[in-house]
Amino acid sequence: MNADGFLLMEGIHKKFGGTHALKGVTMSAEPGEVHAVVGENGAGKSTLMNIVSGALRPDAGSIFIDSKPVEMSSPHHAALLGVRAVHQDFSLVPHLTIAENILMGKMPTHGRRGLWVDWAETNRRAHALLSGLGFTGLDTRARVSRLSVSHQQVVEIAKALAEKPRILILDEPSAVLSKEELAVLFALIIRLKREGTLVLYISHRLEEVFEIADRITVLRDGELVGTVRREEVDQDDLIRMMVGRSVEEIYPPRTVSRGAEILTVEGLSRSGEFRDVSFSVHAAEVVGMFGLVGSGRTAVARCIFGADAPISGRILLEGRRFQARSPQDAVSAGIAFVTEDRKRDGLVMSCSIRDNVSLATLRRMSRGPFLDRRRQNTLVREKVQELAIRSSHIGMLVKTLSGGNQQKVVLAKWLLTRTRVLLLDEPTRGVDIGAKVEIYLIITRLVEAGIGVLLISSEMTEVLGMSDRILVMREGRQVAELARAEATEEKLLQHAAGVREVAPAGSG
Repeated sequence: MNADGFLLMEGIHKKFGGTHALKGVTMSAEPGEVHAVVGENGAGKSTLMNIVSGALRPDAGSIFIDSKPVEMSSPHHAALLGVRAVHQDFSLVPHLTIAENILMGKMPTHGRRGLWVDWAETNRRAHALLSGLGFTGLDTRARVSRLSVSHQQVVEIAKALAEKPRILILDEPSAVLSKEELAVLFALIIRLKREGTLVLYISHRLEEVFEIADRITVLRDGELVGTVRREEVDQDDLIRMMVGRSVEEIYPPRTVSRGAEILTVEGLSRSGEFRDVSFSVHAAEVVGMFGLVGSGRTAVARCIFGADAPISGRILLEGRRFQARSPQDAVSAGIAFVTEDRKRDGLVMSCSIRDNVSLATLRRMSRGPFLDRRRQNTLVREKVQELAIRSSHIGMLVKTLSGGNQQKVVLAKWLLTRTRVLLLDEPTRGVDIGAKVEIYLIITRLVEAGIGVLLISSEMTEVLGMSDRILVMREGRQVAELARAEATEEKLLQHAAGVREVAPAGSG
């Protein structure tokens, strides 16, 4: 180990056209360290990690490993130097099996000239690797295309660790992992740390950073803000470094009182998903819905929106019986649904901002059978400006935007439908703290304009900070309803996990 660090990036610059993504960033990291890199979307985190992994070349600056200057000319070259990366966009081959992806290029062979793949040994080695990492229960013969996103993430991690890297880059690894899978990943990271591996960890979830990191480097607008030890700061300090705001300013206050009841759900049930769910949402109100994975929260929203059909119960809109036979029925009635997976269900990633924002309101933008392009452009630009979607023009492809701006495009699409009830399922998943603040401000403006919001979230701080009332789901049942003033993280977890509150010592 040397004074400048096992890995040293010095004066790194990178431009994309007119955008200066990195402006002279210098950062060092040590073996056996978990070094988190945090910042808002667009701060330069992924660009810096792409340079370390060889996916990008810097315009200026130097990289040193063990005090020796190196050039990461490609991911293959970086891998030869012991650098492996798990990026947000997977590098797996969908039509190949788990084993083939993990051992690609190094599968065992047999025969006189080694021309035949030894499939039994290939699957045995892949299974042994997954088990050794703590990930069990996966059939190594299964095709990757048939796996859930979280299991694809597991395979991507196993693939990166197959050659025991000296430097492992994890870019938002927890975004698609379950709580149990994340616990396995953290145990694995601790083991790698003990073995001397440097882990560079990027995450928007600050609670993860404080749980796993030794040091934290903060970037803002492509510049280095500073590097601190975990014990030197708290979340408020880190947020202030990232965005220049304190934590108290994240959840904006509301000045309006709730209005009349808009949405009423009575005894709603769906076989195998949830049963006997009842609640209401008023105008100018946010009703939070909290629960662990599999509690039935999303299934309730899908039934309200007409994506799935309930087997019993009823839904009322402003006191009148309503049953959406399709999402189109719900949209026509003034119900909008921002799904938890924006890339799969909310956006067409290969299309423009203009086309995505217009998806639900093409009739409103048409004159007879023809699309009125001038009207479309006017309406879309108004929403882009209103929601502060950062783009150079509305013709930009959605896939080029940051996660926060993609989510705002989804919101813009639904807000053009003149929504009365807005169903939000994990509305800030995968976006940074700065984008979260902007989304919370948008939600607050909508509520103050009289819209009723059902906010489904796995983040307790988000539910507590944004909701007027909170519903708690457990195993398909609604088990509690708490007023904002009485709700705490402890109470939410007790209800969601079915844990009885422990009485204070000496009581009874």
